[in-house]
Amino acid sequence: MSGNITVEKTIPLEGTKNGVISILKIEEPYGSDSGTVASIGISLSGDAENPEWKVHIPMGNLDEVIEALQVLKNR
Repeated sequence: MSGNITVEKTIPLEGTKNGVISILKIEEPYGSDSGTVASIGISLSGDAENPEWKVHIPMGNLDEVIEALQVLKNR
């Protein structure tokens, strides 16, 4: 992974002693001219920079993903 990485927020992972959810903005994650993504990572060990699981969401899909998560939250 390349490009500028900005850590937006680190959230304690409920149900764990040290786990965290990390929210990052990554510019050009797959090299020059690749689109900026929101990266959501889960680390059980608390290492926000090296999560065991992660997902990259293109910024163009972010509003729709947030909307779907809000619907899920309110069920």
